[in-house]
Amino acid sequence: MVDLRSDTATRPTPQMRAAMAAAEVGDEQRFEDPQVNALCEGVAELLGHEAAVFLPSGTMCNAIAFRVHLDRPGSEVILHRTSHPVLYEGGQPAAYSAGMVCPLDSDDGTFTGDDVRAAVHDPGNRYAPRSRLVSVEQTTNEPGGRIWPLERIDDVLAAARDRGLRTHLDGARLLNAVVATGVSADRWASGFDTAWLDFSKGLGAPMGACLASSREIIEEAWRLKQMTGGALRQAGIVAAGALHALERHVDRLADDHARARTLADGLAQLPGITIDPTLVETNIVRFDVADPPAFCAELREHGVLMAPLNATMVRAVTHLDVDDDGIDTALVAASRIASA
Repeated sequence: MVDLRSDTATRPTPQMRAAMAAAEVGDEQRFEDPQVNALCEGVAELLGHEAAVFLPSGTMCNAIAFRVHLDRPGSEVILHRTSHPVLYEGGQPAAYSAGMVCPLDSDDGTFTGDDVRAAVHDPGNRYAPRSRLVSVEQTTNEPGGRIWPLERIDDVLAAARDRGLRTHLDGARLLNAVVATGVSADRWASGFDTAWLDFSKGLGAPMGACLASSREIIEEAWRLKQMTGGALRQAGIVAAGALHALERHVDRLADDHARARTLADGLAQLPGITIDPTLVETNIVRFDVADPPAFCAELREHGVLMAPLNATMVRAVTHLDVDDDGIDTALVAASRIASA
Protein backbone atom coordinates (compact mmCIF):
# COMPACT_ATOMS: atom_id res chain seq x y z
CA MET A 1 0.00 0.00 0.00
CA VAL A 2 1.04 3.58 -0.73
CA ASP A 3 -0.12 5.17 2.53
CA LEU A 4 -0.81 8.89 2.10
CA ARG A 5 -3.32 9.22 4.92
CA SER A 6 -0.87 11.06 7.19
CA ASP A 7 2.82 11.56 7.84
CA THR A 8 2.19 9.73 11.12
CA ALA A 9 2.27 6.57 8.97
CA THR A 10 6.08 6.68 8.85
CA ARG A 11 8.01 3.70 10.18
CA PRO A 12 11.51 3.75 11.67
CA THR A 13 14.19 3.18 9.05
CA PRO A 14 16.64 0.29 9.57
CA GLN A 15 19.30 2.81 10.58
CA MET A 16 16.97 4.37 13.13
CA ARG A 17 16.07 0.94 14.53
CA ALA A 18 19.79 0.17 14.91
CA ALA A 19 20.36 3.45 16.77
CA MET A 20 17.44 2.71 19.06
CA ALA A 21 18.61 -0.84 19.76
CA ALA A 22 22.11 0.36 20.64
CA ALA A 23 21.00 3.28 22.83
CA GLU A 24 22.44 3.63 26.31
CA VAL A 25 19.53 4.21 28.68
CA GLY A 26 18.81 5.32 32.23
CA ASP A 27 15.95 6.70 34.32
CA GLU A 28 14.82 9.86 32.57
CA GLN A 29 12.86 10.93 35.66
CA ARG A 30 16.18 11.21 37.50
CA PHE A 31 17.87 12.83 34.48
CA GLU A 32 20.03 9.70 34.10
CA ASP A 33 19.12 8.83 30.51
CA PRO A 34 21.84 10.22 28.21
CA GLN A 35 19.66 10.03 25.08
CA VAL A 36 16.79 11.96 26.65
CA ASN A 37 19.17 14.52 28.14
CA ALA A 38 20.87 15.07 24.79
CA LEU A 39 17.53 15.34 23.01
CA CYS A 40 16.12 17.91 25.44
CA GLU A 41 19.28 19.99 25.35
CA GLY A 42 19.38 19.86 21.57
CA VAL A 43 15.73 20.82 21.11
CA ALA A 44 16.01 23.69 23.61
CA GLU A 45 18.94 25.08 21.65
CA LEU A 46 17.24 24.45 18.31
CA LEU A 47 14.12 26.37 19.36
CA GLY A 48 15.96 29.15 21.18
CA HIS A 49 14.75 28.35 24.70
CA GLU A 50 16.42 27.54 28.01
CA ALA A 51 15.17 24.00 28.56
CA ALA A 52 12.95 21.28 27.17
CA VAL A 53 11.11 18.16 28.32
CA PHE A 54 10.56 14.94 26.32
CA LEU A 55 6.91 13.88 26.14
CA PRO A 56 5.10 10.95 24.53
CA SER A 57 3.12 13.09 22.08
CA GLY A 58 2.50 16.53 20.70
CA THR A 59 -1.00 16.45 22.16
CA MET A 60 0.57 16.15 25.60
CA CYS A 61 2.82 19.11 24.77
CA ASN A 62 -0.24 21.21 23.99
CA ALA A 63 -2.11 19.97 27.04
CA ILE A 64 0.72 20.67 29.48
CA ALA A 65 1.52 24.06 27.96
CA PHE A 66 -2.15 25.08 28.10
CA ARG A 67 -2.34 23.94 31.73
CA VAL A 68 0.70 26.05 32.60
CA HIS A 69 -0.66 29.15 30.89
CA LEU A 70 -4.39 28.82 31.65
CA ASP A 71 -3.66 28.96 35.35
CA ARG A 72 -7.19 29.81 36.53
CA PRO A 73 -10.43 28.02 35.63
CA GLY A 74 -12.30 29.93 32.95
CA SER A 75 -9.20 31.46 31.36
CA GLU A 76 -9.27 31.68 27.57
CA VAL A 77 -6.96 30.70 24.73
CA ILE A 78 -7.19 32.48 21.38
CA LEU A 79 -6.47 30.13 18.46
CA HIS A 80 -7.70 29.18 15.01
CA ARG A 81 -10.97 27.26 14.75
CA THR A 82 -9.25 24.48 12.75
CA SER A 83 -6.29 24.07 15.10
CA HIS A 84 -5.40 20.71 16.61
CA PRO A 85 -6.52 21.51 20.21
CA VAL A 86 -9.95 22.49 18.89
CA LEU A 87 -10.56 19.55 16.56
CA TYR A 88 -8.36 16.63 17.55
CA GLU A 89 -7.54 16.61 21.27
CA GLY A 90 -10.76 15.40 22.86
CA GLY A 91 -11.65 18.76 24.39
CA GLN A 92 -8.43 18.94 26.42
CA PRO A 93 -8.47 22.75 26.95
CA ALA A 94 -11.72 22.36 28.86
CA ALA A 95 -11.14 18.95 30.42
CA TYR A 96 -7.53 19.41 31.53
CA SER A 97 -7.11 23.17 31.98
CA ALA A 98 -10.71 24.25 32.67
CA GLY A 99 -10.15 26.69 29.81
CA MET A 100 -12.33 28.41 27.27
CA VAL A 101 -11.39 28.57 23.59
CA CYS A 102 -11.83 31.67 21.45
CA PRO A 103 -11.69 30.28 17.86
CA LEU A 104 -10.70 32.70 15.11
CA ASP A 105 -11.56 32.07 11.47
CA SER A 106 -9.77 32.32 8.12
CA ASP A 107 -9.27 30.14 5.05
CA ASP A 108 -5.57 29.45 5.57
CA GLY A 109 -5.47 28.69 9.29
CA THR A 110 -3.70 31.90 10.28
CA PHE A 111 -4.80 35.14 11.91
CA THR A 112 -3.35 38.60 12.50
CA GLY A 113 -2.35 40.79 15.40
CA ASP A 114 -5.49 42.86 14.84
CA ASP A 115 -7.56 39.67 15.11
CA VAL A 116 -5.93 39.01 18.48
CA ARG A 117 -6.53 42.56 19.70
CA ALA A 118 -10.18 42.37 18.68
CA ALA A 119 -10.64 39.05 20.50
CA VAL A 120 -9.11 40.06 23.83
CA HIS A 121 -11.63 40.78 26.57
CA ASP A 122 -11.39 43.86 28.78
CA PRO A 123 -9.66 42.67 31.98
CA GLY A 124 -12.19 44.69 33.97
CA ASN A 125 -15.16 42.87 32.46
CA ARG A 126 -16.13 40.33 35.09
CA TYR A 127 -18.73 38.83 32.73
CA ALA A 128 -16.16 37.63 30.17
CA PRO A 129 -13.48 34.94 30.31
CA ARG A 130 -10.01 36.17 31.16
CA SER A 131 -7.97 36.29 27.94
CA ARG A 132 -4.72 34.55 28.77
CA LEU A 133 -3.04 32.75 25.86
CA VAL A 134 -2.55 32.89 22.09
CA SER A 135 -1.74 29.60 20.33
CA VAL A 136 -0.30 29.34 16.79
CA GLU A 137 -0.05 26.12 14.73
CA GLN A 138 2.96 26.00 12.36
CA THR A 139 2.42 24.60 9.80
CA THR A 140 -1.35 24.47 9.72
CA ASN A 141 -2.87 20.98 9.74
CA GLU A 142 -6.51 21.09 8.66
CA PRO A 143 -6.03 23.97 6.17
CA GLY A 144 -3.37 21.98 4.33
CA GLY A 145 0.16 22.51 5.57
CA ARG A 146 0.12 26.26 5.04
CA ILE A 147 3.05 28.25 6.42
CA TRP A 148 2.44 31.22 8.69
CA PRO A 149 4.39 34.15 7.18
CA LEU A 150 7.12 35.30 9.54
CA GLU A 151 5.81 38.85 9.60
CA ARG A 152 2.39 37.56 10.67
CA ILE A 153 3.97 35.57 13.51
CA ASP A 154 5.79 38.72 14.64
CA ASP A 155 2.56 40.71 14.39
CA VAL A 156 0.65 38.21 16.53
CA LEU A 157 3.44 38.07 19.12
CA ALA A 158 3.52 41.87 19.33
CA ALA A 159 -0.26 42.00 19.81
CA ALA A 160 -0.08 39.37 22.54
CA ARG A 161 2.65 41.30 24.35
CA ASP A 162 0.66 44.51 24.04
CA ARG A 163 -2.30 42.83 25.74
CA GLY A 164 -0.29 40.98 28.38
CA LEU A 165 -1.01 37.53 26.92
CA ARG A 166 1.21 34.46 26.89
CA THR A 167 2.03 32.71 23.63
CA HIS A 168 2.35 29.07 22.55
CA LEU A 169 3.68 27.53 19.32
CA ASP A 170 2.24 24.18 18.26
CA GLY A 171 5.19 23.06 16.14
CA ALA A 172 3.99 19.63 15.06
CA ARG A 173 5.33 20.37 11.57
CA LEU A 174 7.56 23.31 12.41
CA LEU A 175 10.57 21.80 10.65
CA ASN A 176 8.56 21.57 7.44
CA ALA A 177 8.25 25.36 7.62
CA VAL A 178 11.97 25.65 8.36
CA VAL A 179 12.95 23.57 5.33
CA ALA A 180 10.41 25.23 3.02
CA THR A 181 11.41 28.81 3.92
CA GLY A 182 15.02 28.65 5.08
CA VAL A 183 14.01 30.51 8.25
CA SER A 184 15.68 28.92 11.28
CA ALA A 185 13.69 27.07 13.92
CA ASP A 186 14.77 29.45 16.67
CA ARG A 187 13.61 32.45 14.62
CA TRP A 188 10.16 30.89 14.40
CA ALA A 189 10.01 29.65 18.00
CA SER A 190 12.08 31.75 20.38
CA GLY A 191 9.55 34.58 20.67
CA PHE A 192 6.89 32.26 22.13
CA ASP A 193 6.63 31.46 25.83
CA THR A 194 6.35 27.76 24.98
CA ALA A 195 7.08 25.88 21.76
CA TRP A 196 7.40 22.26 20.73
CA LEU A 197 8.23 20.03 17.81
CA ASP A 198 7.19 16.51 16.91
CA PHE A 199 9.33 13.53 15.91
CA SER A 200 6.63 11.09 14.81
CA LYS A 201 5.45 12.87 11.65
CA GLY A 202 7.74 13.79 8.77
CA LEU A 203 10.86 13.08 10.82
CA GLY A 204 9.86 9.42 10.96
CA ALA A 205 10.46 8.51 14.62
CA PRO A 206 7.95 6.11 16.19
CA MET A 207 6.82 8.52 18.92
CA GLY A 208 7.60 11.59 20.96
CA ALA A 209 7.78 15.36 21.05
CA CYS A 210 9.73 17.97 23.03
CA LEU A 211 8.23 21.01 24.73
CA ALA A 212 10.66 23.93 25.20
CA SER A 213 10.44 27.05 27.33
CA SER A 214 12.11 28.79 30.28
CA ARG A 215 13.63 26.64 32.99
CA GLU A 216 10.86 27.70 35.37
CA ILE A 217 8.06 26.66 33.01
CA ILE A 218 9.78 23.38 32.09
CA GLU A 219 10.14 22.55 35.79
CA GLU A 220 6.38 22.94 36.11
CA ALA A 221 5.93 20.92 32.90
CA TRP A 222 7.86 18.04 34.51
CA ARG A 223 5.40 18.11 37.44
CA LEU A 224 2.46 18.00 35.04
CA LYS A 225 4.14 15.24 33.05
CA GLN A 226 4.22 13.16 36.22
CA MET A 227 0.62 14.07 37.03
CA THR A 228 -0.61 12.85 33.64
CA GLY A 229 1.26 9.55 33.72
CA GLY A 230 3.98 10.66 31.35
CA ALA A 231 6.95 9.23 33.25
CA LEU A 232 8.88 7.27 30.64
CA ARG A 233 11.80 5.84 32.69
CA GLN A 234 14.30 4.16 30.31
CA ALA A 235 13.16 6.36 27.45
CA GLY A 236 16.49 6.46 25.68
CA ILE A 237 15.31 3.77 23.27
CA VAL A 238 12.71 6.11 21.76
CA ALA A 239 14.72 9.29 22.34
CA ALA A 240 17.50 7.75 20.25
CA GLY A 241 15.03 7.49 17.37
CA ALA A 242 14.18 11.16 17.76
CA LEU A 243 17.87 12.13 17.84
CA HIS A 244 18.50 10.07 14.73
CA ALA A 245 15.60 11.84 13.01
CA LEU A 246 16.88 15.30 13.92
CA GLU A 247 20.34 14.45 12.66
CA ARG A 248 19.35 12.75 9.40
CA HIS A 249 15.75 13.40 8.41
CA VAL A 250 15.29 17.18 8.49
CA ASP A 251 16.79 18.24 5.16
CA ARG A 252 14.99 15.41 3.36
CA LEU A 253 11.64 17.04 4.20
CA ALA A 254 12.27 18.99 1.00
CA ASP A 255 11.71 15.71 -0.88
CA ASP A 256 8.26 15.38 0.71
CA HIS A 257 7.41 18.93 -0.34
CA ALA A 258 8.51 18.29 -3.92
CA ARG A 259 6.48 15.08 -4.10
CA ALA A 260 3.42 16.85 -2.70
CA ARG A 261 3.68 19.43 -5.48
CA THR A 262 4.11 16.68 -8.08
CA LEU A 263 1.00 14.97 -6.72
CA ALA A 264 -0.97 18.23 -6.72
CA ASP A 265 0.09 19.11 -10.27
CA GLY A 266 -0.92 15.65 -11.48
CA LEU A 267 -4.28 15.69 -9.73
CA ALA A 268 -5.04 19.11 -11.21
CA GLN A 269 -5.03 17.52 -14.68
CA LEU A 270 -7.73 14.97 -13.87
CA PRO A 271 -11.46 15.35 -14.54
CA GLY A 272 -13.72 15.59 -11.51
CA ILE A 273 -10.88 16.74 -9.23
CA THR A 274 -10.59 20.35 -8.10
CA ILE A 275 -7.31 21.56 -6.64
CA ASP A 276 -5.14 24.69 -6.68
CA PRO A 277 -1.55 23.39 -6.67
CA THR A 278 -0.21 26.84 -5.75
CA LEU A 279 -1.70 26.37 -2.27
CA VAL A 280 0.51 23.32 -1.60
CA GLU A 281 3.37 24.79 0.43
CA THR A 282 4.70 21.77 2.31
CA ASN A 283 3.66 18.11 2.46
CA ILE A 284 -0.15 18.22 2.71
CA VAL A 285 -2.35 18.05 -0.40
CA ARG A 286 -6.11 18.68 -0.28
CA PHE A 287 -8.48 18.36 -3.21
CA ASP A 288 -12.20 18.26 -3.87
CA VAL A 289 -14.13 15.34 -5.38
CA ALA A 290 -17.83 14.55 -5.56
CA ASP A 291 -17.77 11.72 -3.00
CA PRO A 292 -14.61 11.56 -0.84
CA PRO A 293 -15.42 8.26 0.96
CA ALA A 294 -16.19 6.49 -2.32
CA PHE A 295 -13.10 7.96 -3.99
CA CYS A 296 -10.86 6.78 -1.14
CA ALA A 297 -12.47 3.35 -1.15
CA GLU A 298 -11.70 2.98 -4.85
CA LEU A 299 -8.13 4.20 -4.31
CA ARG A 300 -7.68 1.43 -1.75
CA GLU A 301 -8.61 -1.10 -4.42
CA HIS A 302 -5.65 0.23 -6.41
CA GLY A 303 -3.25 0.01 -3.48
CA VAL A 304 -3.36 3.67 -2.41
CA LEU A 305 -4.58 5.09 0.91
CA MET A 306 -5.86 8.65 1.27
CA ALA A 307 -8.25 10.12 3.83
CA PRO A 308 -11.66 11.79 3.40
CA LEU A 309 -11.36 15.16 5.15
CA ASN A 310 -14.95 16.38 4.97
CA ALA A 311 -18.01 16.16 2.72
CA THR A 312 -16.13 17.37 -0.36
CA MET A 313 -12.43 17.05 0.32
CA VAL A 314 -9.70 14.37 0.35
CA ARG A 315 -6.32 14.75 2.05
CA ALA A 316 -2.99 13.20 1.05
CA VAL A 317 0.22 13.68 3.02
CA THR A 318 3.69 12.86 1.71
CA HIS A 319 6.41 11.45 3.98
CA LEU A 320 9.62 9.44 3.98
CA ASP A 321 7.85 6.13 3.36
CA VAL A 322 6.45 7.38 0.02
CA ASP A 323 8.97 7.69 -2.82
CA ASP A 324 8.61 8.91 -6.40
CA ASP A 325 7.20 5.55 -7.49
CA GLY A 326 4.56 5.84 -4.78
CA ILE A 327 3.46 9.22 -6.14
CA ASP A 328 3.29 7.75 -9.63
CA THR A 329 1.18 4.88 -8.32
CA ALA A 330 -1.19 7.33 -6.61
CA LEU A 331 -1.59 9.41 -9.76
CA VAL A 332 -2.24 6.38 -11.95
CA ALA A 333 -4.88 5.15 -9.50
CA ALA A 334 -6.53 8.58 -9.28
CA SER A 335 -6.52 8.85 -13.10
CA ARG A 336 -8.25 5.48 -13.49
CA ILE A 337 -10.93 6.45 -11.01
CA ALA A 338 -11.43 9.93 -12.45
CA SER A 339 -11.69 8.55 -16.00
CA ALA A 340 -14.07 5.70 -15.17
